[in-house]
Amino acid sequence: MKDTDIKRLLYTNLLCIFSIVLSIFIPTIFLDNFSILETHLTWLCICSAFVTAVNLVLYLVVKPNVSSRRSSLSHKVTRALKCCIYFLLSCFFLHIIFVLYGAPLIELVLETFLFAVILSTFTTVPCLCLLGPNLKAWLRVFSRNGVTSIWENSLQITTISSFIGAWLGAFPIPLDWERPWQVWPISCTLGATFGYVAGLVSSPLWIYWNRKQLTYKSS
Repeated sequence: MKDTDIKRLLYTNLLCIFSIVLSIFIPTIFLDNFSILETHLTWLCICSAFVTAVNLVLYLVVKPNVSSRRSSLSHKVTRALKCCIYFLLSCFFLHIIFVLYGAPLIELVLETFLFAVILSTFTTVPCLCLLGPNLKAWLRVFSRNGVTSIWENSLQITTISSFIGAWLGAFPIPLDWERPWQVWPISCTLGATFGYVAGLVSSPLWIYWNRKQLTYKSS
């Protein structure tokens, strides 16, 4: 493991964080009265689009998983379609999970679904960019001692921290503080966002701190 690889991971993660910052400030130029709280659903759509676009561009530029095989155009199109299907399935799956854990079944359907979209953006999109629509690779990465690179290590940390952030964000909702960010699902989406950012920042630092102990087996 080279320090240059860790630096490249750090710069890549910082650009992902920058995409969230852009989703907060750029819409204020074009949209009147735009804010994360007042126009939360609009921000969720914009943030999801920004983060997805940056992840795709970074994957094409950095290419953390370089394949020695040349794939045909039809294979690339099929792979892209599979990724879109996986993302949609992830959104619907998370939506169902949220409802099972107490989210409104009939009311606030759009809010719940967009929460699923933003959480899928923070978790499923990086998995699709790095691993592709390969469930076996996903299970390998999220199993014990299954990672084969620092990129997969970072993917592990950011995905788990995003879910933890979303879970922690649900705690303030039933409290009688009467704050605008306690409305479903604002605190959960903000928690997921903070968790995602925390994972992006902490994963390169954790990998650098433990670089002498980390060993990776070739997949």
